[in-house]
Amino acid sequence: MRMEHISKRFGDFYANKDVSLDVRKGEVHTLLGENGAGKSTLMNILIGLYQPTEGKIFLKGREVRIESPSQAVKLGIGMVHQHFMLVEAMTVFDNIVLGDKNHKGIFIDKEARKREILALSEKYGLDVQPDRLITEISVGEQQRVEILKALYHGAELLILDEPSAALTDIEVEGLFEIMNKLISEGKSIIFISHKMREVLRISDRITILRAGEVVTTVNRGEYDGQGLANLMIGRELSASQYEKKDSQAETVIELRGAEFNKESKHNGLNGVNLSVRKGEIVGIAGVDGNGQTQLAQLVTGVIRPDQGEVSLKNSKVAVFDPDNFIREGVTHVPEDRNLQGLIGDMTIADNLVLRTTDKAEFSSGGGLFLKKGRIRNYARQMAKKYDIRCTSVEQDVRSLSGGNQQKVILARELEAGPDLLVAAHPTRGLDIGATRFVHDEMIQARDSGVGILLISADFDEILEMSDRILVIFEGQIMGEYSGKNPPIEEISLAMTGK
Repeated sequence: MRMEHISKRFGDFYANKDVSLDVRKGEVHTLLGENGAGKSTLMNILIGLYQPTEGKIFLKGREVRIESPSQAVKLGIGMVHQHFMLVEAMTVFDNIVLGDKNHKGIFIDKEARKREILALSEKYGLDVQPDRLITEISVGEQQRVEILKALYHGAELLILDEPSAALTDIEVEGLFEIMNKLISEGKSIIFISHKMREVLRISDRITILRAGEVVTTVNRGEYDGQGLANLMIGRELSASQYEKKDSQAETVIELRGAEFNKESKHNGLNGVNLSVRKGEIVGIAGVDGNGQTQLAQLVTGVIRPDQGEVSLKNSKVAVFDPDNFIREGVTHVPEDRNLQGLIGDMTIADNLVLRTTDKAEFSSGGGLFLKKGRIRNYARQMAKKYDIRCTSVEQDVRSLSGGNQQKVILARELEAGPDLLVAAHPTRGLDIGATRFVHDEMIQARDSGVGILLISADFDEILEMSDRILVIFEGQIMGEYSGKNPPIEEISLAMTGK
């Protein structure tokens, strides 16, 4: 596949400018770049969601014009998006065969199709359960379903967009085995990732994008992770070493014997005891799907415990309601920024003031009449302070890259002056520059006296950021460790329940 001199312009803004990219048969070609560098736009052109303003695409030496995703599928191009495109109310089997244009007639021979799917899954090591609902399977299995669906529809060129963002280390190893198998069969992969260890491990060649343009294409081994990061952001990025604190300040939140749906090992809490003081970061380490979602919901007032107590600033909570927790100074960076953190069709400016529209600064008449001019001016200040890269604060927030969307949420929650910040997977899917920015802001908030509960499946993030570390497994706290010189092997074992 060759993309030659591709440009994509939105008004006066170039998301891609004169980009050329080629992918060889049987290789993993990585696209590396900051959030907003133009990677997603380029891939959306390749799968027919966007039409290029300029440039040409060639497949096997023949020029093609890809006008829709269905045409891309017919041409042998499949994409697994970072946010999976599966119908949750349907089974694995139904999702895989959905949209199969090759079938003629009204009825489907389900058993024959199922045999085809199982044979394909066995060939590539894609272990799936065809009769299970999507809601009943893990994130790792959902990803295998997406890959299998693309292969079932004839993909020869597979685009994997941040495929490891929500996977455990074990699942990542499984993904790499699948990728190596696909490459050995002569298929090609475009791999989009921000994780340098993965890029250096799996790539054959690496193309770096910055501000919509190609910086260079290199072979694996020509640069180390630091060198690639410097090329990606256009400056030298020094290694971070955050000082660990031992806070003796007031306790912001405390859980004593908290339980919720404790019979469920993956969606419950069982006798949880934890506390967060002002001016410290308490990290919750654990493999995703061990009660972290329920813990975040409990400490933000979304759910109430079946048993046990929750205290905010030494007062027992009687009313479990998000508004009550907000009034008590609790803010939240949620695990899914699109579903829980932002309203996609609203502007950046409106999203920045969602929690403060009733304040006299931004409205009158008890919140009935918004002061749009003041909101815009405030949003411009926040965009500058938090490095939110946009063409205008009036653009829909869904049009931003993932990193810039996360900065909108971070700005809104930190500017509220919280006593407690609950940060769930705050850098998931973010590039190295945006990750550093988020971490720096969190450390600055901690040093100003904010208590932070950091929930993350990224073990490196937990080790780097936490003053204290608690390990969660099947809804239970398995142990507590100091963030200074933490016993990594002991923590790793605790994460597996040992």
